[in-house]
Amino acid sequence: MSKLKFGLALENFTPASHDPDVGAIVAYARRAEQLGFDSLWAWDHMFLGSGKPFPFLESLSTLALLAGQTERVELGTGILVLPLRRAAVLAKTAATIEIISRGRLTLGMAVGWYEREFDACGVPFRKRGRIFEENLELMKLFWSGERVSGEAGGVPFRNAVMLPKTSPRPRPRLLIGGYVDKVLQRVAEKSDGWLTYFYEPPAFASAWSRIREHAERAGRDPDELGNVAQLPLCIDDSFEAADRRAREYIGTYFDLPEWSESTAESAIRGTPEQCAEQIAAQAEAGVRHICLVPYNYDLEQVERFAAEVMPLVSGIQVSATR
Repeated sequence: MSKLKFGLALENFTPASHDPDVGAIVAYARRAEQLGFDSLWAWDHMFLGSGKPFPFLESLSTLALLAGQTERVELGTGILVLPLRRAAVLAKTAATIEIISRGRLTLGMAVGWYEREFDACGVPFRKRGRIFEENLELMKLFWSGERVSGEAGGVPFRNAVMLPKTSPRPRPRLLIGGYVDKVLQRVAEKSDGWLTYFYEPPAFASAWSRIREHAERAGRDPDELGNVAQLPLCIDDSFEAADRRAREYIGTYFDLPEWSESTAESAIRGTPEQCAEQIAAQAEAGVRHICLVPYNYDLEQVERFAAEVMPLVSGIQVSATR
């Protein structure tokens, strides 16, 4: 048994009406660490939206900045579009952040979905699954510090040695995000766990059970896999008021893919007591680490969660066997 962990999403992307504020992100990160949150998570896209493009600060650059502004919190991508980046460049960047942060980097990764983004980056969209797996395996080899020979993007290479090796861990923690069963199998076989997006407890429990089954079939111990659930947060004086605000916020900022079970119903919302009940249901479904996405990234929501909800859920223990 272990304690349920809580993290916060960072506002490194915004609607078209305004740009991300670096100073505000740093202040938010520092305050989150002071309040006892366990992690901070940066979103990732190079390009998103065409009619009203979303302004985005690049995720790894943002985390590199925060590595020097924080001391304890885990720093993660939620979720990095892995096929858009060359394996060697990403491995070097991630290794550097891992060293700067003294072992606090988690790479949450996925294949991506926005085709225009792939076109602009010169990456074939329909080959993104194969590129994802190729990049992932190459990064693991580069982080070994040994001589690596192989092929990257169709170009053969020999005896590439990436130094310095990451420290204090052999490599960053690796999570994979996605919905379909092929991705859940990839989570079980090739990563340290699953990162999911706006799932209600029954949907999470079902997918997590399939991941554990895939791990057992692959000869891995499913109890060694972790997970992180990204969930919107809106605390208010009533469920109705919080629900209305949460749905407005989700509609402004986020996409809910039709092919997934992501839904606005997943939001942690209502009075502090109602939020605590919803968090307990997520833990019962098998969630071990919750990344909260607070309403409008309002620091007041963060402060209220720490003061009014954390004390109600501090005793929740999560089991590795769910």
